[in-house]
Amino acid sequence: MEWYQMLIRPDFAPPAELFGPVWSVLYIVIAISFGYVFVQIIRKRLPVSVGIPFALNLVFNLSFTPITFCLQNLFMGSVIILATLGTIVWMMVWVWPYSRVVAYAQVPYLLWVSFATVLQLTITYLNLTDI
Repeated sequence: MEWYQMLIRPDFAPPAELFGPVWSVLYIVIAISFGYVFVQIIRKRLPVSVGIPFALNLVFNLSFTPITFCLQNLFMGSVIILATLGTIVWMMVWVWPYSRVVAYAQVPYLLWVSFATVLQLTITYLNLTDI
């Protein structure tokens, strides 16, 4: 976290203490909705193709923190958060015909990751010399 505290951040960056509670709530929603999708795929009630964006989203979401903070790579963090955001939209579109509840459940996740994407891209831009 020392490295992150030394970065130039925009005025709209929320305090670090906000991220833990927000992600805790989002991960509960993600676990329930993603679990539902994968169980329905296993039961053959949903096509496997619906699970592809959900699986990719998990990979991107879980790789953001180690790449951005452990490897201290802002550029790759920006690429990964864009991929995370893209897969959220993709999974909402693909699951919509089968479960609108699951699609709607992703709205808070979409909103938070949209904000986090703007934040990440801004931090990356403001710290171009550190990339």
